[in-house]
Amino acid sequence: MSNIQHPMNSRMRALAIVLLVWAVVYLPALGGLAIKGEEGRRILPAIQMLKTGDYVVPQVGSRAYFLKPPLVNWLVAGSFKFFGARNEWTARLPSALAVLAVAIAFVTVASMSLGPTGSMAAALIWLTNIGMIEKGRLIEIEGLYVSLSGLAIIFWLSFWTQKKSAWLIWVPASIFLGLGMLAKGPTLLVFFYAIVLAVVWQHKNWRLLLHPAHFVALAIMLGIFAAWAIPFARKTTMHLATHYWSIQFTERLKGTEFQFVNWTLNIPRSLVYFLPWLVLLPFLRSSKFRDHNQRHLAHALAWGTVLPFLIVNLVPGGVARYSMPYLVPASWLLAMSYADGALHWPGKIGVASENPFAKVVTAFIGLGLVVGGIGYPLTALALRGRQRVTKAAATINAVLPGDEVVYSVNPRYVPVLFYIKAPLKYVSSVADLPEETHYFLVRADTEAEAASTQKWAPRKAHPIARATDYTKREMILFEVGP
Repeated sequence: MSNIQHPMNSRMRALAIVLLVWAVVYLPALGGLAIKGEEGRRILPAIQMLKTGDYVVPQVGSRAYFLKPPLVNWLVAGSFKFFGARNEWTARLPSALAVLAVAIAFVTVASMSLGPTGSMAAALIWLTNIGMIEKGRLIEIEGLYVSLSGLAIIFWLSFWTQKKSAWLIWVPASIFLGLGMLAKGPTLLVFFYAIVLAVVWQHKNWRLLLHPAHFVALAIMLGIFAAWAIPFARKTTMHLATHYWSIQFTERLKGTEFQFVNWTLNIPRSLVYFLPWLVLLPFLRSSKFRDHNQRHLAHALAWGTVLPFLIVNLVPGGVARYSMPYLVPASWLLAMSYADGALHWPGKIGVASENPFAKVVTAFIGLGLVVGGIGYPLTALALRGRQRVTKAAATINAVLPGDEVVYSVNPRYVPVLFYIKAPLKYVSSVADLPEETHYFLVRADTEAEAASTQKWAPRKAHPIARATDYTKREMILFEVGP
């Protein structure tokens, strides 16, 4: 009987391992911690979309949200609709699934390029680095945006190394780039084209950039983004939309809120995202690749990863998480080095076999499993009952009738609103509150106006509850009565 394993069986085994590791790392206690930070900006607009049926213009509270495209909001709304439940787990699942999609792409699409060992290693490196474990368990843009950027790079690199037609090299990648632009705008193009240009430079294949397939791919990518951007601009006026987009772009370049200490920490913080795997990169020796094409590809991946990493982190308004798309080419480079025996101990301690590195790789994967499968559930258990967001919401819920509409005045994206059990409606100001208002929420800076308004005279609004969440933002619940 032959010992050769059928390629289909090998691929199914790889998929099973990837699914198991992903499930252990990303699913336990996925909904165990209260929403925090930017998650409110992703979840609250999704809830509004389901209420209003307007999926073109995201809204945070009563105002249109101009700063980011709506793909993440659409996915959250779709998850709520599909599961019929609105909670932390259903909100965060799209991020975890996006991370899984990249791991699956590594062991399927990239398997011919990286080989069975390399593709499996790349998938496991991707699943168990600190950056993706953190972002893939939150409904923030990075989990989705980095994954879409990664899918574009994986498809392009895989079909290029397999010498597929230019149409297959460019077109599938363009779809993910278009979706990535719907997640966070054009920043991912910096990382994608850095890899592309480095590869064609190393292999002197500049004609690939001028192939008609590339221009068709650009049209597809821009068309996907325009399918939303044009209706959005028409609904909000083109001038207003482009004004906000241009402000956000120029603020990043100018560093409007520049803080020198944080800026100097961008690169160290960005490198932390690739731990524990980062410690293996110094052992990479491109000269040890057995094939010269692999050496050229390794050089291209190194240049195509390092340059955009430095550029994005050194921009005055840059933040460490903006450089996270580097995690995919870094995973590819480390995996191909491991599979091809290009990892070597320094000096005279060199070891001919890959066994020492196999032990390290196994240990790092085990560490990721422990962090996801045990660390997060223990953290969620330890923090249960001590999370300020849910405590703040409980304070408000305790004095509200469950079926009474509560109006929230210019709330922005405070996560507390996700946990209010009563039906919520949003208004821009105290003056916009309707005559039938019985309860309304204001932020601390609007309290004086709310307390002094004569809008319901002779009835008067008076505060009945105060709540402060982890951001130290205070919300005051008012009741309108005698």
